[in-house]
Amino acid sequence: MTIGICGAGTMGAGIAQACLQAGYTVIVYDSFEAARHRASGFIQEMMNKAVQKGITTPTDADAALGRFTITGELETLSACDIVIEAIIEDAAAKHSLYAALENILSPTAILASNTSSIAITALAAKLRHPERFVGLHFFNPAHIMKLVEVICGMKTAPETIAAMNTFAEKLGKTAVEAKDVPGFIVNRVARNYYLEAMRIVMENGSTIPQVDALMRSAGFKMGPFELVDLIGVDVNFAVTMSVWEQYFREPRFAPALLQKEYVDAGLWGKKTGEGFYQYNDKGEKILPRNE
Repeated sequence: MTIGICGAGTMGAGIAQACLQAGYTVIVYDSFEAARHRASGFIQEMMNKAVQKGITTPTDADAALGRFTITGELETLSACDIVIEAIIEDAAAKHSLYAALENILSPTAILASNTSSIAITALAAKLRHPERFVGLHFFNPAHIMKLVEVICGMKTAPETIAAMNTFAEKLGKTAVEAKDVPGFIVNRVARNYYLEAMRIVMENGSTIPQVDALMRSAGFKMGPFELVDLIGVDVNFAVTMSVWEQYFREPRFAPALLQKEYVDAGLWGKKTGEGFYQYNDKGEKILPRNE
C-alpha cells in the first residue's frame, strides 16, 4: 500500500516517518523546496537514531528509505491508496488542494485531513466523493505520539472510517473516533489549558515558568507554555482562532493577546529558537525570554 502525504512540514514529516516505520511506501508532496529538504533531512535523522537505539537494523532502515519519495509534483501521488493532507490550517487552501487531488487519485483512494480544528463536513463540502473523505488527526511528534483522532463527516462512509481505524492501528496508534465538532476532542479540551495559563500571566498572577512548573507538579508531562512552544506558537494561535470562530466567538475560546504578540514578533517556539522560552542549537530549553 502506498501512502501519500501533502505537506512536508513538522506534521507531514512525522506522519511520513510513522508510515515508513510501519512498512508502507510513502510519497510526500510539497511545493516548497526548502520544506522538502527539511523533511528529507528529518527522515534520514530519525532512521539513523532508530538504528543507534537498536529499534531497527541498518538493513531495515535502508529499506525504509528506499520506500520514501519526496516530490514537488502533485501528479506523483496518483498511485496512492491513501492521501493525508497536512498543509496549513486554512480551509480555502485545503479545498484547492482537494480539487486537484480528486482529478488524479483513483476512485477507490481515501483522502484524509490532518486538520486540528476545521470541521470535516465543511472541508468535504466541495468534494465529488465526500464518502471517501475523513479526518485523521495526528499529534506532534506524529511518529511518537500514540493517539490519532478519526473524525467522521456527515457524508463519510462507514467503510472509510473502518479503513482508517485499521490503518491507524497498523501504525501502532490508538485510534479514537471523534465527533465532527470544531477542535474535535483534544484541541477543544486543550484550549482552556493554554488560554487560562496565558490569562494568568497577563494578569501578573504568576510567571510563565511558575505556571509550567505547577502543571508539571500536577502530573502533566509539559506545562502549557512549554507545550505551545513545541507545537509552534503560530500554529497553536491559528487553531485557537479557528475554534473560536467556528464556535461563533464563544468567550471561553477567545484567543489571548499574549499569544498574538509572540506570533507578531516571530517568536514561534522551538522551531525558531525562541518562543515563550529560548532554545539552543540542539533544541534544548535555556531560559524564559523575560527572566
